Amino acid sequence: MTDTETSEVIRYTADVVAFTPGGDVLLVERDWPPYEGAWALPGGHVDPGETSRAAAVRELEEETGVQVAAADLRQIGVWDSPERDPRGRYVTVAYAAVVPADTQIVPGTDARTARWWPLDNLPERLAFDHADILRAATAPTP
Repeated sequence: MTDTETSEVIRYTADVVAFTPGGDVLLVERDWPPYEGAWALPGGHVDPGETSRAAAVRELEEETGVQVAAADLRQIGVWDSPERDPRGRYVTVAYAAVVPADTQIVPGTDARTARWWPLDNLPERLAFDHADILRAATAPTP
């Protein structure tokens, strides 16, 4: 095998499923490709020297203005399908957090808008594999 056959660029990201106690979930409308105009979970790249948990806290605040403590995030799982992002190989660690029902949101520069969506009335299609992440976040715990 050659070096190009054995190496692959892998990007590391974190996503957040932020819920209200009543069951609404926070989504952002993407303002750039891929999936421009589609709804997605807040999230993004893990910076050098940063943990995925710290990145989740930072990205949630940057994209929505919502602040959570790192200790209040519950890890849902890791999504690493090679086809999950059309830009290349992305591995994400997803977290969930419950925030007060009256939590105000302020869309950041990466999002066209952000809003609370009832879990029983989500947008028809979510970006990437975020519907899978939401299903895992809302699955009953054994």
